Amino acid sequence: MAKRLLRAFALLVVPFIASLLMRLLYATNKKEFHSPDTISNEPTIFACWHGELLMLPYLYSKYRKTPHAKVLISSHFDGMLISKTIKYFGLGTIAGSTNRNAARVLIQAISAIKDGYDIGITPDGPKGPRHEVADGIIAMAQKTKAKIVLVEIKPTKFWQLKSWDKFKIPKPFGTLNYYSTAPIDVSDMDTLSAKKLIKEGLLKHEK
Repeated sequence: MAKRLLRAFALLVVPFIASLLMRLLYATNKKEFHSPDTISNEPTIFACWHGELLMLPYLYSKYRKTPHAKVLISSHFDGMLISKTIKYFGLGTIAGSTNRNAARVLIQAISAIKDGYDIGITPDGPKGPRHEVADGIIAMAQKTKAKIVLVEIKPTKFWQLKSWDKFKIPKPFGTLNYYSTAPIDVSDMDTLSAKKLIKEGLLKHEK
């Protein structure tokens, strides 16, 4: 009972505080966008590694002044916290992962794309292996013909958690480097080649 109450309290308080901290960290860092100035208005899949997802909403807002996206988030408690946090940035969610409940999540994501939503996804989430691309993003892109924008977020100053994804939290007063590609088309590629292309693209600026 106590655990349930604690979790309920956390779901009320933590997302709001987290959203304020994200705004503070963004405001106190310089920003460098190494990205195309514009992309197509067609529904697009935005992909970044799980360990770099914290500041992803700000790259998305560069291209979509009015957010219209759903992000694939774990259905576990930590995923619920993330889901409620990104709602403060106007983003919806699809609960689950392309490893667990894969068919249901894939159907929901495909349906969302067909309804005009962009999709946010961490190809190695929610539990890894780190920097390994799961099949879900490929299936999603090929079934909808949606193109993929690969996003890397590299802060010059950061805390790094000892989690499986080595999650990065930018420190204030550094520089946030956003790298993103023009939309790439994997619709005619075999799965292994598409996964290789995505992995190499997301590791291009990894040190």
